Amino acid sequence: MKVLVIHTGGTIGMVQTAHGLAPKKGIVEDHLFKLLRGNRIQYELDITVADPLIDSSSISPDDWNWITYQISVRYEEYDAFLIIHGTDTLAFTSAALCFALEGLEKPVILTGAMLPLAVQKNDGLRNLADALDAIYFATPGVWVQFAGRWLHGARVYKSHSLAFDAFCSSSPNIPPRRIADNFRRHTYQVFNVPVLTMVPGMSDNVSLTAAERADGIVLRCYGSGTLPNIPALSDALKIAQRRDIPVLAISQCIEGGISLGTYAASTLLQETGAIDGRDSTVEAAYTKLLHVLSSATSERGWKDALNTSLCGEFVG
Repeated sequence: MKVLVIHTGGTIGMVQTAHGLAPKKGIVEDHLFKLLRGNRIQYELDITVADPLIDSSSISPDDWNWITYQISVRYEEYDAFLIIHGTDTLAFTSAALCFALEGLEKPVILTGAMLPLAVQKNDGLRNLADALDAIYFATPGVWVQFAGRWLHGARVYKSHSLAFDAFCSSSPNIPPRRIADNFRRHTYQVFNVPVLTMVPGMSDNVSLTAAERADGIVLRCYGSGTLPNIPALSDALKIAQRRDIPVLAISQCIEGGISLGTYAASTLLQETGAIDGRDSTVEAAYTKLLHVLSSATSERGWKDALNTSLCGEFVG
């Protein structure tokens, strides 16, 4: 068995500097080699390292493209792929990979740490070892191994900013991969996609500016899909409809998702053609919207894709 480690950066490989923690080459690599020398790993392991290493708060679609490129050009050579990643945007990257790697028939596992390997009592060594062990039983798809938990890559979200057990996900029966006859890598292009969160007393200018300038909008609604009764918001959604840009509606609630039509306060979403994101996480909704804008060639194409669960990102 051969495994490719793709080291992007993140806390796990950071050291203390005068300006705070920052990525440093060699930290993760040295620990992997120690595990190899100690017979902790019973398969062949190769490593490719991002240059420069990335603090995950700076991750962009270009970095997702770099990761998927490393997988695609080496797809036939390796049996599994392990991605070392910072925790702040790990859930965005795992969702992005789920959409980008169509026809994936091998495991892709992401892990990282809340404390660097270079400090005592860190969680990085355990997460690294657990992810390497998981390769033996992992099924095809994009998974997150963190704090002893095996998490669905299209439904994972960061739930704690400090605790070692920082991630959660629900586990539907649909695996985190896009089924297809052949492996195909999709790339992400750059689009103007804001995430608008409904709040009491929100400014009129925010929604109107988004509707007039955005390529698509993720709309984080209240509860099961309700909106404030604000004329400017109504005008904004009608502008988005006239411009034929996708509006993907999700709930601010972690569980349950939205159900358009339950309340009169959600009627506007239906009238203006907003897409029901069901129980998608904000990470999955945002990356999926970028994916369909990058891939779809028509309005019908992005509507069909957004209404379809491509890799278990929503249920129902």
